[in-house]
Amino acid sequence: MRALTWQGKKKVSVEEVPDPTIQEPTDAIIKITTTNICGSDLHLYEPLSPFMHKGDILGHEPMGIVVETGTETGDLKVGDRVVIPFQIACGHCWMCTRGLPTQCETTQVRDQGMGAPIFGYSELYGQVPGGQAEFLRVPQAQFTHVKVPDGLPDERFVYLSDVLPTAWQAVEYAHVPDGGTVVVLGLGPIGDMACRIAQHKGYRVIGVDLVAERLQRQRVRGVEVLDLTEHEDLGEVVREMTDGRGPDSVVDAVGLEAHGSPVNKTVQKIAGLLPDFVAKPVFETAGVDRLGALYTAIDMVRRGGTISLSGVYGGMADPLPMLTIFDKQINLTMGQGNVKRWAPEILPLLLEGDAFGVDTFHTHSLSLDEAPDAYRMFQEKTDGCVKVVLKP
Repeated sequence: MRALTWQGKKKVSVEEVPDPTIQEPTDAIIKITTTNICGSDLHLYEPLSPFMHKGDILGHEPMGIVVETGTETGDLKVGDRVVIPFQIACGHCWMCTRGLPTQCETTQVRDQGMGAPIFGYSELYGQVPGGQAEFLRVPQAQFTHVKVPDGLPDERFVYLSDVLPTAWQAVEYAHVPDGGTVVVLGLGPIGDMACRIAQHKGYRVIGVDLVAERLQRQRVRGVEVLDLTEHEDLGEVVREMTDGRGPDSVVDAVGLEAHGSPVNKTVQKIAGLLPDFVAKPVFETAGVDRLGALYTAIDMVRRGGTISLSGVYGGMADPLPMLTIFDKQINLTMGQGNVKRWAPEILPLLLEGDAFGVDTFHTHSLSLDEAPDAYRMFQEKTDGCVKVVLKP
């Protein structure tokens, strides 16, 4: 089959690779009909390259048709149309039964000290072949799927794999009070969708970014937007917009900056020149994260408010202003999106109508062969690129 593979820092290519096969009774094979490029894929494209191996198959936002099943895949059968959550989970362990499949105790990547494995997402998360391919092996398939009906386009459902539940969780974890105000920092795919969900729930939404096309996408939907390049003190601007108090909640949808702030980009480049066994500890402990968004959120949120972190963070050495966090009595919530926890709430809204504008959410629909160019375009934010859909 054809699949998009990682070949080196900022280098991906479509290659012929072996077709996936059933390896465990709980496996299934799906023929992929639509898959996406995620903003976090860009972390693998460059900053997190020391954790990648040449030939790794990328991608964790696929959907398709089941073409083969193992003997222990529950009610899943050949011909089912399914969306595949980005994390692999069993559905029956202590964590899964408590709505935390990202922490699945059956599948945790214990040798890396990480939670549930993620399709196509480096050795940190199990080095499982990903979904930017023609076919995909799905471990723990009895739980790691969301069945969807025929009759509507893939674009209606494919975001159940990651974007919709991750953004939904970001808003839920923000604990916005009824009629309250939430600021969303970063209007890439997750921040964009978080704005739409927060609007759907009836909150006042303020979106912040520095890319004109992303700001315009929210402006036309009625979101109040702030261009980061036009304000030196964003916290003060937002306080002025919220009676001097600050917003009830802030969603940080930036996280580990895939494009790098100047200082951290230098650190990433230096680390990238090191042997992997030296570079990995640098990335894990030297604080390569861009914490500007988090510092802004801490400054901006009202006292007693909540900051919800949905962006992916990677380093462990960045200092936090704990005195301010404590004094303001800020609540911090965070974590990978627990897809199967939220999918039952979201799916009915997709069946009733296009409540979140998912049918036209993508900015580019391309073939799998065009994926290498799409990665470059997405990282460089050219041609108004916000979300890329790939059709194998």
